[in-house]
Amino acid sequence: MSVSDLRQSYEKNVLLESQAAASPFDQFSRWFDEALAAKVPEPNAMTLATVDASGQPSARIVLIKGYDERGFTFFTNYESRKGHDLLAEPRASLLFFWQPLERQVRIEGVVEKVAAEESDAYYHSRPAGSRIGAWASPQSQPITREALEAREKEFRERFGEEPPRPPHWGGYRLKPTAIEFWQGRPSRLHDRLRYVADGSSWKIERLSP
Repeated sequence: MSVSDLRQSYEKNVLLESQAAASPFDQFSRWFDEALAAKVPEPNAMTLATVDASGQPSARIVLIKGYDERGFTFFTNYESRKGHDLLAEPRASLLFFWQPLERQVRIEGVVEKVAAEESDAYYHSRPAGSRIGAWASPQSQPITREALEAREKEFRERFGEEPPRPPHWGGYRLKPTAIEFWQGRPSRLHDRLRYVADGSSWKIERLSP
């Protein structure tokens, strides 16, 4: 079988305007809870797409760590590639793909750093190894495995089990301007409902598949 022969018919769910919540955050919460209930593997995993100052796009998987009507929050090294991208161009997109439910959520918006207190609170909730790792890894920079392990040992000896949050590590929040909910349907006639920010409210429109 060739790659071009790989196909799947999407037949599990529908998404109609009559079913959609008025708020995209309520709709996201509904779908996220259903992904949890369905035991979708890592439902909090999302693709984060950024672009650098030259216009080169880059994408990677990160984990969402919170969401509310202010936006969607994740944490990372501010000096990583994504950090430099967001400094140059503070706009990004997120993509959740919950394959067992045949669903995607696409989110576009502007990105800003969260308050230091919020970054501190999340950092200190992490396992000790992950907190040391935030110090040890010069994220996105070339390094040997031996050098990385030596840095981990150095910072573990320096800080013990209670390291402070590194100044180069913290959270970002993406404030959405548009959120699209995609539900797979047979014959590739998928349901696509997009919420677009319209002042303090949201406009819902159906997109052609």
